[in-house]
Amino acid sequence: MRLFFAVFVVVIVSSAHGLAGVEINEELFGRSLGGWTKRDHGAAEYPLSGAVYRTYKPEISPTPDGGIFVSVRIDNVRGWLSTDDHAVLEITVSPRGGISSAQSSIAIQGKSIKSEMILGGNEGGKAIMSPEGAVRIGTDLVADLSAKLLRENIVEAGRVSFPAVLRHNYNRLFQAIQVVEPPKPPMKAKPVKLGEDGEVEAPSEPPAPVVPVKPEEPKPPVGPAPETVPLQVKPYGL
Repeated sequence: MRLFFAVFVVVIVSSAHGLAGVEINEELFGRSLGGWTKRDHGAAEYPLSGAVYRTYKPEISPTPDGGIFVSVRIDNVRGWLSTDDHAVLEITVSPRGGISSAQSSIAIQGKSIKSEMILGGNEGGKAIMSPEGAVRIGTDLVADLSAKLLRENIVEAGRVSFPAVLRHNYNRLFQAIQVVEPPKPPMKAKPVKLGEDGEVEAPSEPPAPVVPVKPEEPKPPVGPAPETVPLQVKPYGL
């Protein structure tokens, strides 16, 4: 009696659970702001509206529904003898790449100015997926912060422009959102048999199905041919 050993080929895949994911392309986001620098510990520094600002790499964490929460710190660089102002931009991205909500806060001269939570949902509560929806969220966010800054009588150029800088970072961050498609499911493993000598044996083909033979119908007996009677033709009227 021959012995066979079954060997199974195991395919290792990532634990993506067959679902699409969303992420932020940090390199693309950094290049759009002038590039990340080692001097500022992974920050991008750039001039805008007559002042200098610094944006740090975003902090990203997953949300329970499969999206991501992104937090970005932005500084208003005011010089050696002045204290920098700070701002935080926060957005929530849905699993399909749409912005669900956005909020921001600014700390100036010991005062904290915080915007309202700008939601990007429609009547059904679903995140707005179109670029037009993202533009509306950014517009509402800047308008809310600008109105609150005016009530604080802040007139310094770098501080007055802070909401516009937040909008600038918001637009760049939206362009860096990427939806990652799930990997294709792996092929199922098939068992391979090894013989006693360790060689892989070719799988045996199943036997051909047996087709029943239909019995032949009996043929009529063959006898002598019947005699033919000659045809007689007579003239008409005789």
